[in-house]
Amino acid sequence: MKYPEYFPLQEFKHKEADLPFEIHPFRWDDESVRAHNALPHRQNFIEIIWVTKGHSTLIVDMQKHEMPANSVYCVTAGQIHQLTGNDHTEGYIYQFTEDFLYMGEHEFDLMYHSGLFQAFSRSAGIEVDSRIAVEMEEITMKMMREADNLYLLRTELMRRYLKIFLIYLTRQLRGTLQTTIQTRNIELVEKFKNMVEAMFKSKKKVADFARELSVTPNYLNEIVKKITGYPASHHIRQRVVLEAKRQAAYSDVCMKEVAWNLGFSDIAHFSKFFKNSTGTNFSDFKKECLVFSSTTNDI
Repeated sequence: MKYPEYFPLQEFKHKEADLPFEIHPFRWDDESVRAHNALPHRQNFIEIIWVTKGHSTLIVDMQKHEMPANSVYCVTAGQIHQLTGNDHTEGYIYQFTEDFLYMGEHEFDLMYHSGLFQAFSRSAGIEVDSRIAVEMEEITMKMMREADNLYLLRTELMRRYLKIFLIYLTRQLRGTLQTTIQTRNIELVEKFKNMVEAMFKSKKKVADFARELSVTPNYLNEIVKKITGYPASHHIRQRVVLEAKRQAAYSDVCMKEVAWNLGFSDIAHFSKFFKNSTGTNFSDFKKECLVFSSTTNDI
């Protein structure tokens, strides 16, 4: 399977400019659903996929995730993904921006600093208890009804329903969800990660980000490692590697072009960086991706 040139971010499409939020019930026997997922794609908004019946397979950045009935996965902005299913697959797709979730909210601190949304969006998928699924579907129906009317404060009500929906999901996470209200450390780490996402092509050193955040490199490394388990340098390197893998897997560009796109002026430096980070050289990785894409096309 030959992928088209590296996919641009799709624009968020919604019925009204002031409501960056939609819910779509889906069935795999719907031709439009299959057509939308015919190729790997990405968008600039968050997408939650809830499979309520049947079975589906979701490939996100070359990682395959099986999605049986009552399983939920969150695809964040920029992730390249492709959903497949069978004639029995049904569910819901929720699309929204992160700004919509936190827009004008005094509850921002609770949702953001407690890590509720971050914990869910970075999980490897969630299996939903059947009893909780009933509650979640009721909330979904309420959101869909609000989406179809023009009543006063409907946007506000839909945002609150979405938060309730997310809280139900985070309760399903295995292990104890550690909540830390209004901690400066978590805020610093989130700012750092957002900066890495925006600037990884032009900045590669911890000192670059520490300077922007008005902290020392050692302090930034210490706090990031304390919160995430890995130092800041690891997150920078992994983000660069992920983009390199995406371009290798989903486009026809050569190593020189990828290196240039990611801010490397020396192709030999990029080649060494890629092999040290992935354990394989760029050419071998690209060949493996061609084999992977040909097999996933037959799913």
